[in-house]
Amino acid sequence: MHIDQEVSQEAKKLIEASILVAEEPINIGFLKKLFAGQFEHNHIQQWLQELQQDWQGRGVELVEVATGWRFQTKAEVQDKINAVNPEKPPKYSRAVMETLAIIAYRQPVTRGDIEEIRGVAVASNVIRTLEARGWVEVLGHREVPGKPALYGTTKQFLDDLNIHSLSDLPPLMDLQENPNEVALTLSLEDAVDSELKIQLDEANLNDITLSSEAT
Repeated sequence: MHIDQEVSQEAKKLIEASILVAEEPINIGFLKKLFAGQFEHNHIQQWLQELQQDWQGRGVELVEVATGWRFQTKAEVQDKINAVNPEKPPKYSRAVMETLAIIAYRQPVTRGDIEEIRGVAVASNVIRTLEARGWVEVLGHREVPGKPALYGTTKQFLDDLNIHSLSDLPPLMDLQENPNEVALTLSLEDAVDSELKIQLDEANLNDITLSSEAT
């Protein structure tokens, strides 16, 4: 279906405005409903890509994350904003960050799996902290006596990492070779809705074995 230039421009304006005012990422399914099914998936995808180009060179960029599309401040600009922001990012314990790393790379895993990899017991508040932040959820239960919960990461975790899927995580080999250099940056929201950052290198992945033999 051919769409003339004027219609395309009006459609892009509506898409742009919808994403700008949205509190959460907007997916193509929502945008199709916005146009009452008038345009196909490929048309909307093309307009999103054109909007990405339109916003290049500015302090804000249009990006696709796990749950859809959103506008966000570019990293180099956000760093300068954070420099004058007196708020400190939340600090998570080493146990929390190690547990998150294990779940991210070895999911689905049980609490017992995590304890076997870390070599120490996992406190209940560690899992609760990750669940409360929206990064981890129960995906199911393992069919063994006791049916322990199987944990995995959420789409919110991917969104906060600013990645589209788990395949976009840094290769595990890189983390093992450069445990003190590779950081997974999570965008966090504080009480005033500013984006803050925390790095997984606090977990010191050199001290834990993310072995493919873990069960």
